[in-house]
Amino acid sequence: MNIKSTKFYVIVAITFIILFLMNYIGNQETDRLERALMTAAAGSIGLTIGMWFVHKNSKDDTHHDFD
Repeated sequence: MNIKSTKFYVIVAITFIILFLMNYIGNQETDRLERALMTAAAGSIGLTIGMWFVHKNSKDDTHHDFD
């Protein structure tokens, strides 16, 4: 998956919304908005970094032995 594609941005937006709602609805603390925003942003950034790493190594045809 190309990181600069529209499909990737849609997946990041869906991930952000799901993480935000899970943390906002399920939390009863007074700072639930801040926690939900930070968790959703961290999840989206983590997804972007992971997909960048996968996309960077997708064109590498060498065989890697992990033994």
